[in-house]
Parts: sequence; structure tokens; C-alpha cells
Amino acid sequence: MTGTRERRARAVRLGPRAVAALVLISAIGVAAFGWPLLAGPDSGLAHAQDAPWLFAALLPLLVGVVVAMIADAGLDAKAVAMLGVLAAVGAALRPLGAGTAGLEPMFFLMVLSGRVLGPGFGFVLGSVTMFASALLTGGVGPWMPFQMLAMGWFAMGAGLLPGPDRLRGRAELLMLAGYGAVASFAYGTVMNLYGWTIVPGLGSGISFWPGDPLGDNLVRFLAYCAATSLGWDLGRAVLTVVLTLTAGTALLKALRRATRRAAFEAQVTFGAPGE
Repeated sequence: MTGTRERRARAVRLGPRAVAALVLISAIGVAAFGWPLLAGPDSGLAHAQDAPWLFAALLPLLVGVVVAMIADAGLDAKAVAMLGVLAAVGAALRPLGAGTAGLEPMFFLMVLSGRVLGPGFGFVLGSVTMFASALLTGGVGPWMPFQMLAMGWFAMGAGLLPGPDRLRGRAELLMLAGYGAVASFAYGTVMNLYGWTIVPGLGSGISFWPGDPLGDNLVRFLAYCAATSLGWDLGRAVLTVVLTLTAGTALLKALRRATRRAAFEAQVTFGAPGE
């Protein structure tokens, strides 16, 4: 009976309109992160100047993803309420580590929430959580839209993992822990790509050189990641794995129970009294 109830707690369905919105927002994000690698030496690189434009494009597209999910899956106010609650919890968790050695417990919540609620919901949750966290901690700056995109991808990836209706127990926890570890490094690497192109005065072996061949710059970028953020990414990965393996079972059950009771995709019908 328990297994039957667990299978009913399905992730939020991702319809064609939501998929199209996610593809569009991800394409814009890839271009926003990667365009300096393809720019010429006289292009006047300035991520601080393109960040407001990215933020202006990101917000309506996030709303578009939510609207598309509502249209495709029939979501209601309960889904928006859960999004708000989880985003608030994630924003409150982030300052607990204060970024010390990369110890950020919110990543653990994003992995499990994306797993239970699906990739579309996960992307919106990751982005909104990072936005709320920036407002809470005063971390608003040109890096914020890039952090929103990276965290959205992080949570969306958890929703794309295999076996959402079948895999349970220790095997699922190990898969989520492994994903959390890999994705923690991926998050740090993606954010490095933003910062690396705007930080002057680095050593010649790890500096970004506009207009240089892409392969040469990528080699220097890997050296930059190893020299500057490897320890932070390792701390983030270790904490995410530890929290997933120790508290993951309880949180997954709570999220699935809440999802099951909310019945996001249940159709609301009205009838005459007594029917």
C-alpha cells in the first residue's frame, strides 16, 4: 500500500509549451555565459553591462515557464504556494553556511525538490530561490542573473534523472548524492566562466585572453578553476552528499506526501448541491 501511494506522488508534468520555454531560456543562458569566449579582442567585454539585459529577459521567461506549466498540467494556487515555501526555505538555508568553504546547504534542498517535483518546477524553484536569497543577504549584483540560471539548471537536472516513479530507497539516494556531487562542481565551473572573463591581473597561465583560440582559452580556464575554486566546489559537493544520504529519505517522503496531497494535476469540477 505504501508503494502504491508513493507512485501517485508524480512530478509536475512538463508539456510542450513548458519544454519550449525551458529550451529558450537555456539557450539564452548558454549564450550569456559563453559569448566572451567567442568575442574579439576589441569587443569591450563587460558582463556587468550585459547582466541587466539578461535579468530583464530572465524574469518574463521564468513567468512564461510557470504559465506554460499551468496551461499544460493544470496547476493551481497550491503549486505556487509550494514554490513559495520551498524558495523561502532555500533562501533561509543559504546564509547558514555563509559561503564558507563552499558549504551551502540549499543545494541539498534543490536536488531533492527537483527530483520530486520535476525539471520545469525545479528550474523555476532554483532561479526564484537564488533571487530571494540575493535579496535576503544583500547579494544583489551583476552576478545574480547568472546565479539564477546556474541554480535553475542545477535543480532542473535533478528532475531529469531516471526512474522518478520506480526508483526508491538506497539506490535513489545514492543516485541523488552522486548527482549532487557532480552538479556542485558543475555549478562552480559555470559560475567561474562568468567571473573569469572579468577579473583582470591573473597569472598569464590562467588569464582570459579575448580573441585567443577557443581551445587555448579553455585550457587556461581549467587551470583557473583548479587554482581558485576547486576547494570551494569540493566543500559544496561533500556537504550535499552528506545531507542527501543522512536526511534525504525523510525529506523525500515529506515532499512526496505534500505533492500527493496537493494533487496538482487534479481537475477541479463543480456540480449542483447533492450531486
